[in-house]
Amino acid sequence: MTRGWIGRRRWAIGPDTEPDREPEVYAVECAVCRARSSDEESERAAQDWIFEHARYRPAHHTYRLSTVRPWRAVMVP
Repeated sequence: MTRGWIGRRRWAIGPDTEPDREPEVYAVECAVCRARSSDEESERAAQDWIFEHARYRPAHHTYRLSTVRPWRAVMVP
């Protein structure tokens, strides 16, 4: 956890580990044509999109994997 001050209060931020947290989301984007997969809850499902995309676009070799990971800010006593 990273700690910092907001006003006169001490806060900590870090990955959200609460049971009701949002899921991590993964998506892949083609760096050539900017086509993008849908948001997936597994990295593997997002990566599978690359094979489907490259099947019809064999010259597209470069991709970006984006991950959205929920974080939480809490006041420190």
